[in-house]
Amino acid sequence: MSAARILMVLTSHDEMGNTGHKTGFWAEEFAAPYYTFLDAGCEITLATPKGGAAPIDPNSENEDAQTDATRRFYADDEARARIANTARLADMRAEEFDTVFYPGGHGPLWDLTDNQDSISLLEDFLRQQKPIASVCHAPTAFLNLKDEQGEFVIKGKKVAGFTNEEEAAVGLTDVVPHLLEDELKRRGAEYQKVEAFAPFAVVDGLVITGQNPASSEAVAEKLLDALKG
Repeated sequence: MSAARILMVLTSHDEMGNTGHKTGFWAEEFAAPYYTFLDAGCEITLATPKGGAAPIDPNSENEDAQTDATRRFYADDEARARIANTARLADMRAEEFDTVFYPGGHGPLWDLTDNQDSISLLEDFLRQQKPIASVCHAPTAFLNLKDEQGEFVIKGKKVAGFTNEEEAAVGLTDVVPHLLEDELKRRGAEYQKVEAFAPFAVVDGLVITGQNPASSEAVAEKLLDALKG
């Protein structure tokens, strides 16, 4: 089997609402899947809405947020160079890849929920019967996907994503543009969760989602399993 071609779509958004604090993608949610894919021999392309540098959430660089994968990333000049020079999302085509993975962090809530390039791309992946995956806040990119009948793709599907309880625990309930758990339910998803900050990933057809940073490796592994299937 030839190497799987995986597109990873990251946020370009780096402002936490009007708090003056920075955000972006969560380092672990990129690093754990990136190395899971890399070590499996996959070809990886990185893209963001604006292209160029993808912003890392500074909170994900704190010592208590570090994992083996993030430490590997910070020591990996090639990976860091790729994060500093991503492709433009509008230039990506589903037919050029086998699947797509969206890492979270709070940034996607702002720039990937209603992004038409992202929505069209994800809908193309599904039309081509290719799996789509996201973790933590990144399932926000799946909120407004429609199927050929005009129904929300996630309606009736088992999905996970950052919980209201977890958002409250990090003190951002009143800062984020929407609460992901509420919006997933509003679109008719069968929202699934486990205890706060525990690993949890769920597969329903072509849609693979995870609850929080600790779930990112599990989502990546389930995505690789889907590609083998």
